[in-house]
Amino acid sequence: MDNVILKVSNLKTYFFTRRGIVKAVDGVDFQLRRGECLCLVGESGCGKTVTALSILRLFDSPPGKIVDGQISYNSLDLAECSSKQLRQIRGKDIAIVFQEAQSALNPVLTIGDQIIEQIKLHLPLDYGKARDRTMTLLNEMGIPSAEGVMSYYPHQLSGGMKQRVLIAMSLSCNPQILIADEPTTAVDVTIKAQILDIFRELKARRQMSTIFITHDLAVVAEIGDRAVVMYGGKDVETAPVSEIISNPKHPYTSGLIECLPDVSKTADRLASIPGTTPNPLEMPQGCAFHPRCPKAMKICKQQEPPEIIISKEHKVSCHLYT
Repeated sequence: MDNVILKVSNLKTYFFTRRGIVKAVDGVDFQLRRGECLCLVGESGCGKTVTALSILRLFDSPPGKIVDGQISYNSLDLAECSSKQLRQIRGKDIAIVFQEAQSALNPVLTIGDQIIEQIKLHLPLDYGKARDRTMTLLNEMGIPSAEGVMSYYPHQLSGGMKQRVLIAMSLSCNPQILIADEPTTAVDVTIKAQILDIFRELKARRQMSTIFITHDLAVVAEIGDRAVVMYGGKDVETAPVSEIISNPKHPYTSGLIECLPDVSKTADRLASIPGTTPNPLEMPQGCAFHPRCPKAMKICKQQEPPEIIISKEHKVSCHLYT
């Protein structure tokens, strides 16, 4: 498709440890279109973050390694390209907002110096113009007294402010793709709403392609165009967000939706999916979700489910539809 800007095909990222091979990402497929917000959703340990890190090869290697698959961007395979080519793309063409702002920012450099350094690395601007660009970005993120904040160190800012700084840094070189790794996880409800507003504005104003990683389907419903539901390192269901919410096909997707709080329900406790995500060193045979699935059949314990096309935009991997 002409409007596809990034295509991930059969991506497999394994970590070779002393205890065994951790198949963190084990055959993921999705496409990111120009100007859309694609959400990767699932519980912790499902492979969302490693999928995002694999796009820019930001995991530790060793022990991590992309053992199979393609990551196609502008006729370049990011899984196979040279480190020099990848360094030119990181931060400039594809940028990432990390989950932990405190860990992502350098504690011994001021906010201004960190953003200016990235701008000068990728763009032919002198210090003065890079500084002006930094102040413009901080103002765009709604940071008050941006000029003063440039001289602050990360520890002098609140969690919400640090997250805004990270978003400003990721936008500093006008990337074509922005990857946001659970940017609303470590902030309170008010800041969460403000950060989501920022992403909505970026999409409307810049027509930016975004991969948004979250465990919260309520967030997906607010900002996403399409969603990729992940479990056990695989994509188990992909569809437009409206269809995922109104017509989920995979039992895991249905379980995530049932876990959402609903003020119209009078139950004393929220619903939950029984059990926990599997140990990646001891993945169940067959469908990885079958030990927790209320609709599990005998075949689910024996064979991995094939990919079933529900409609042009909707696919699911589940034996219920074979």
